[in-house]
Amino acid sequence: MDKIWFNSYEQGVNHEIDPNRYESIIQVFEQSVKKFSHLTAYYNAAHPLISEELTYGEIGELARDFAAYLQNELQLQRGERIAIMMPNVLQYPIAVFGALKAGLVVVNTNPLYTPRELEHQLNDSGASTIVVLENFANTLELVLPRTQIKNVIVANIGEMFGMIKGSVLNFMVRKVKKLVPNYQIASAISFKDALHKGAKHSLKTVKLNRSDLAFLQYTGGTTGVAKGAMLTHGNICANMSQAAEWIKNKLRDGEEVVITALPLYHIFALTVNLMVFFNVGAKNILITNPRDFDGFIEELKKHRATAFIGVNTLFNALLNKPEFAKLDFSTWNLSLGGGMATQRAVAEKWAKTTGTPIVEAYGLTEASPGVCVNPLNISNYTGSIGLPIPSTDVQLRDGQGNLVPVGEAGELWIKGPQIMKGYWNRPDETAKVMDANGWLETGDIAVMNEQGWLKIVDRKKDLIVVSGFNVYPNEVEDVVSRHPKVQEVACIGVESAQTGEALKLFVVKKDASLNKDELIEYCRTQLTGYKVPREIEFRDELPKSNVGKILRRELREKKN
Repeated sequence: MDKIWFNSYEQGVNHEIDPNRYESIIQVFEQSVKKFSHLTAYYNAAHPLISEELTYGEIGELARDFAAYLQNELQLQRGERIAIMMPNVLQYPIAVFGALKAGLVVVNTNPLYTPRELEHQLNDSGASTIVVLENFANTLELVLPRTQIKNVIVANIGEMFGMIKGSVLNFMVRKVKKLVPNYQIASAISFKDALHKGAKHSLKTVKLNRSDLAFLQYTGGTTGVAKGAMLTHGNICANMSQAAEWIKNKLRDGEEVVITALPLYHIFALTVNLMVFFNVGAKNILITNPRDFDGFIEELKKHRATAFIGVNTLFNALLNKPEFAKLDFSTWNLSLGGGMATQRAVAEKWAKTTGTPIVEAYGLTEASPGVCVNPLNISNYTGSIGLPIPSTDVQLRDGQGNLVPVGEAGELWIKGPQIMKGYWNRPDETAKVMDANGWLETGDIAVMNEQGWLKIVDRKKDLIVVSGFNVYPNEVEDVVSRHPKVQEVACIGVESAQTGEALKLFVVKKDASLNKDELIEYCRTQLTGYKVPREIEFRDELPKSNVGKILRRELREKKN
């Protein structure tokens, strides 16, 4: 069971990819810029009546200008970390590709982070520079004095839309909708000014190779401390090639129109939307606020989309909007799901409504992220994570590290060119999940059938997946335990029709006046939205082991 090969379900897919095909992400980038220079790379509508698009050639020029600014004006050196804190806006790909061209390491930063979360990530990564959309600059302002950030580049919604359209957009965003909280960062420079300054400089080519770091992609840990997975240029390019090989029969160079609603700072969209589809000259429709479902659907009406990338909660939310079913799906060719398990009811309704089944994939941040995927010619829901993608080895091991027989449950271990280099500055944490031979422990319990299909049956760790985002209970418990009226707390995941899983707290009060509303409001000030508990149960005591460790397992078994 060291190696699982493809079976007859997916004819024409090579078992292996050439992990040495590309030296760096920038090689892929420049190849696409040259090949598809006249085609639209990114489209974004910040208002139903105001949109803008950039061609591959324009993205190439703007990324060059941004890289030149970072090199010459800020004097950033190869390997320095730059945080990028933006949703899906036109500046995002420019900033990422520009930073990589300058030889920097990108630290993707969730713009919805609370000050506590942002401060930890900036300090842990050692980022010296940050690019932030002005809508979230107030959060940055709160933590800036306690970080080593030297350079702040602030983007705004309108600056990529031209003077007239941009001015209208900024007025609406700032004055009408009031979506930009007040902030004061005296040393900040605008993203547009950075581009203008960079255009005046030449760019020194940075020789990158597959072992160079490209991203620090932060993920939780069993200790509750977010860790930076070190993803190299080779990791990302390999996973791009693996995914492209699997779905190659659905891809047509220069013809794809992909709906990019998942945030590009998330590893799933980063590899699939930013890399796989860029490599084939696709038109990416950037959805800045996918939670505005009415606006989202209006955008879908405008485009003859061919591919849709999503997670279960996004699929489900759209299906519950009557207007979604009225769309023209005749051009849709691929619906790819990941980030969390797709529920059967959602998958079946999606296939019936759109005419395209959800091809479910499995991965994790540490694997850049793709590991397994269902074959494209499957029309029915399988409940499986499918088969390993090319050049990926899988093993199922028991608690002693021994391989388990086919049909029996074991922990899933994986190996391939997409596996991270390790955790940033945490060799001890790296050693816990990677063995000497390069195998990565996923923490998921799976079973495999005779045909090599894998199905996740449980988690070894207490990871909770909310709308495709990982939440570790230790972090939530640590925050809640700081509330002055809380004596003890435990956090578990419970099933949710809306988000796949939701957080439930079990709390022992220190002060009898504590109530659910007060505690949830407190959590909202300390945690990103998807980490905020939806249920709270107060108890007189919590189950514990003989050494005093709270037993989450018992809480899960006895939950209401």
